[in-house]
Amino acid sequence: MLRSMYTGISGMKGFQTKLDVVSNNIANVNTFGFKKGRYTFSDLMSQTMQGATGPIQNAAGDPTLGGRNPMQVGLGTTTGSIDNIHTQGNRQTTNRPLDLAIEGDGMFATAESVEGDDALATDTDDMSFTRAGNFYFDDNGHIVTSGGRYLVGRTPNADNDGVTNQIGRIQLPDNAQSFSIGGDGTVNYVDGSGQPAVAGQILLANFSNPEGLDKVGSNSYKISNNAGELDGGIADYLFVPGEGGAGNLFAGALEMSNVDLSEEFTEMITAQRGFQANTRVITTSDEILQELVNLKR
Repeated sequence: MLRSMYTGISGMKGFQTKLDVVSNNIANVNTFGFKKGRYTFSDLMSQTMQGATGPIQNAAGDPTLGGRNPMQVGLGTTTGSIDNIHTQGNRQTTNRPLDLAIEGDGMFATAESVEGDDALATDTDDMSFTRAGNFYFDDNGHIVTSGGRYLVGRTPNADNDGVTNQIGRIQLPDNAQSFSIGGDGTVNYVDGSGQPAVAGQILLANFSNPEGLDKVGSNSYKISNNAGELDGGIADYLFVPGEGGAGNLFAGALEMSNVDLSEEFTEMITAQRGFQANTRVITTSDEILQELVNLKR
C-alpha cells in the first residue's frame, strides 16, 4: 500500500485531537480561572532511502566529488504536546467579598477534612489547586469552594489578633458582624463586641512548573511528578500572597478564562482545513491504487 495513505491517516488523527483541544477551550470560555490548552504536532520517523555521504577524495587528499545529503521520506505526524497555558486571565469586578482574584502566579490550595479536630488532609496527594476564586461559607462558617472543599490557610492565634504557622481551615465565627479579605490573604472580621479580629490568612500554592500539574476537573489541579520539587512537603509550595513569587489577592473580583475566542476560531479553521487536506491525500492515493488495479483487466 502507498505510504501516503497512512501518512494522511496520521494527519487526520492529529487534527482530530487538535479540534478536541480547541473545542474544550471554547466550551470553557466563561469558566472562572480556566487555563486554555494548546496542541502541537511532531513529525514521525522518516524512512531513509539513501544515507548521507561525505566528499570523495583522491590519493592526494583533494576532493573529487562533493558529499550528498540523505534522502528521507517522512511517514506522518504525531502528537508533540498538549500544553496548559497559564497566562493571566482578565479580572472581572463583582464586589462580592468572597470572590477572590489572583494577580500574578499561584493557586488557591484546597483540601478535605479528616476525622478528629479541625485537621485537614494536607498531604500533597490529597490537596488540589485552583485559580477559580468563587468561594462560599458552609453552615459552620468555613470558607469552601463550590464543590465543598476547604480553602487552606494559616489559622488564628489564641487572641484572634494574628495567625500561627499551623495550616488549617479558615472559619468565621457566628458572632462576626462583617468581614474583609486583604491583599495579603488576611481574613479580618468584626466580632460581636465590635472589636477587630483575625480569622486566618489565605495561602497560595506556587509551583516552579505549573504546566506540569494534572487537570482533575471542577477547575482543579493535582500535583504531578513534573510540577516542581517538593522535598519539604507542604511548606515547599504554600506562600503568603505577595511573597515567594506568589501573586497578590484582590477581593470582590474574579479571574476570567484566558481563552481568546478569535484565536480559537482561527485554530478551529486551521484544524478543519488541515483535516480536509489529509482526506484529499487519502482519496488521491486511493485513485492511484485504483489505476494500478485496472492495469490487469
